[in-house]
Amino acid sequence: MSAYRLGALAALGTAVLWTGSYTAFTLAVRRIGADTLNRLRLLFALVLLVVTHLVVEGTPIPLSAEPSRWLWLSLSGVIGFAIADAFLYRALLYLGAHRTSMISALVPVMSAFMAWVAFGERLAWTQILASLGVVAGILLVLTGRGSGGPGAARGRFRLGVVLALGAALAQSTRYLLSVEGMRGGYPPVSTNVIQILAATVAAWAVAGRNHGFAKTLEALRDRRAAAATGAGAACGPFLGVTFSLVALSHVSVGVASTLMAMTPVFLLPVSRRVFGELITWRAYAGTALAIAGVATLFLV
Repeated sequence: MSAYRLGALAALGTAVLWTGSYTAFTLAVRRIGADTLNRLRLLFALVLLVVTHLVVEGTPIPLSAEPSRWLWLSLSGVIGFAIADAFLYRALLYLGAHRTSMISALVPVMSAFMAWVAFGERLAWTQILASLGVVAGILLVLTGRGSGGPGAARGRFRLGVVLALGAALAQSTRYLLSVEGMRGGYPPVSTNVIQILAATVAAWAVAGRNHGFAKTLEALRDRRAAAATGAGAACGPFLGVTFSLVALSHVSVGVASTLMAMTPVFLLPVSRRVFGELITWRAYAGTALAIAGVATLFLV
């Protein structure tokens, strides 16, 4: 199998795995809350990654990594997993899986504009128009039926949008920091171990200050929540992120980002069947418009 085909399949596999993680985490967050879910899934993912790194590289964690690499990837992990996902799981409570994933489609757009500012990467006028297309598609989905309602429901919806935007911004920052930390062809599994380790330490340190240890461990008694959290951790920060790093190592950022942005498409039938969400023509049209915008942003 060619390197290009491997990278493309890894990117498409990432979108499928993230569909599974969105579904599992939406089920779990409704039972145990966002903070508890974030701590547990990081711990589950770290255990899986440490075992994998031990088998693949011969050590539980990449001790030979340079201090500068640890710095960049640790920052990336704390911002992209501890902080971004804390926002993301609260957004799942208020918006549901599909709408939250739609706002996450802004990550490639935000990353492109941040790279423009940070690295001087220029954007053509077609890319700017494509970015506006992504935003238009997201707005079409968010303004559809069921996007608010009176009083408290509307306030929760708006808060969910703000939280999802914060998660997207933090994830975009993680991508930029990951590029810096992976310079020189650093292995994806080792990269993921450092990121998840730093995020886990940060999340559990906050739990210690807020007396959240007992509450987190108590949540493990909820078997359905624990099973959903474990499944989401396996699909998301363990396999999903590793697949995405493999994709980025073998194909261009544009091809990888476009295929990984297919998650909202896969979530349409899942949201309808699993969560009973009303999927209107606006949701289908907005999703198609946003995905087309992401593809144009990177491939034209």
